[in-house]
Amino acid sequence: MEHRMTQRVLVTGGTKGVGRGITEAFLRAGARVLVCARSAPEALPSGAEFIACDVRDTAAVDALFAQIERDYGGLDVLVNNAGGAPFAMAATASPRFHEKIFALNLLAPLHLAQKANALMQRQDGGGVIEFIGSVSALRPSPGTAAYGAAKAAVLSLVQSLAVEWAPKVRVVAVTPGPVRTELSALHYGDDAGVAAVAKTIPLQRLAEPADIGAACVWLASAAAAYVSGAQLILHGGGERPAFLDAANVNKP
Repeated sequence: MEHRMTQRVLVTGGTKGVGRGITEAFLRAGARVLVCARSAPEALPSGAEFIACDVRDTAAVDALFAQIERDYGGLDVLVNNAGGAPFAMAATASPRFHEKIFALNLLAPLHLAQKANALMQRQDGGGVIEFIGSVSALRPSPGTAAYGAAKAAVLSLVQSLAVEWAPKVRVVAVTPGPVRTELSALHYGDDAGVAAVAKTIPLQRLAEPADIGAACVWLASAAAAYVSGAQLILHGGGERPAFLDAANVNKP
């Protein structure tokens, strides 16, 4: 079912990868979509609007929301998508590295959510705040331990904010598994590596950015009006338990 909307939507990091898929999904649904990132992309999805903003800079975020209130009159949906982390083993990563990972993946989304909530609480229709999480929050995350911990903290944050900011504002999380983007090679290697990873997923493929976008549009729609403080896990069926392949009996 296609969900049509006339909402004002902000997607952080909405110029590429998963963020671009989310931006395009909201545009297809009829929303007015503003995207922010540190620098402008070569090309935006048709119909999207762009404001440069480093989400880790609290003054820049404050200025962004002042502009949104002035130029848009409010905000109906915030999608906290900006985030990520390079591969780094926890034993050798510096304290400064870990601080930066938490600043981008936990503290910045929290500040954005605070600013969005302040606007939405004054609106008759309230609003929806969506956090893009990761299955790294739900399982071991070797090589990105701080990232996984930050994303686990986001899930706790979603539950608490949903209680504090109800009933005007719904707060939800979308938790993707592996997603095919222009950065897939950094995580999974070449095409053969991506294909091998896909074979470990029950649905036999990585998610596409459009899959994540469709979930975000649904969660922001009236069809999800009773969804708050919850996460929607999009991992294609999850990961096959390693013991199934290691055991020499009861092969499914």
